[in-house]
Amino acid sequence: MKSIEVTGKNVDDAIAKALQKLNVAKDEIEYEVIDEGSKGLFNFIGSKPAKLVVSLKKSYIDNAKEFLVNILNSMGIEPQIKITEEGNTIKIDLEGIKMGNVIGYRGETLDSLQYLLSLVINKNHEIPYKRVVLDVENYRLKREETLKRVAEKTAYKVKKISRAYKLEPMNPYERRIIHSALQDKEGIFTYSEGEEPYRRVVVDIKPKK
Repeated sequence: MKSIEVTGKNVDDAIAKALQKLNVAKDEIEYEVIDEGSKGLFNFIGSKPAKLVVSLKKSYIDNAKEFLVNILNSMGIEPQIKITEEGNTIKIDLEGIKMGNVIGYRGETLDSLQYLLSLVINKNHEIPYKRVVLDVENYRLKREETLKRVAEKTAYKVKKISRAYKLEPMNPYERRIIHSALQDKEGIFTYSEGEEPYRRVVVDIKPKK
């Protein structure tokens, strides 16, 4: 975090100089008063300038990156982190070694980290809610493509045996992919059953009217 030391005739003057040097607004800084200064005798003799240490406030992006680095370093992982923001969505992409440990079983660790990052980023309610998407080497797209293939194969199987088929338990995000993939499939419909974390998609034959 960038910090500078500034002096001025008084605290307000020192702050104004800091804002000019850093080219930021007042709500983007935090400061510590080292010396409030004094006007001296007749506002001249023995006067002392005010002295401040001024720092840029950490943004929610800075907080997210620091949190993620600390967590992953504790796992022995030093990733490359790329953060992009479009509208109200923040996408965080990770690359490096041992990335399988970050993904976890069927993405469970990745989903947990994504949830925690969302809490870190959205703890400041002065900003609009930000949707956080954490990904590792394009894992989510690859997983989505795999689930779509599973959906198609399952639909084919259900049509062939004319009987419902239950898929393995999935999280809400993955269940939505299955439902979406088969929503327009002729002769097929889907629904979810069970309680979290064992809730699963059922692919069934659509009743004839």
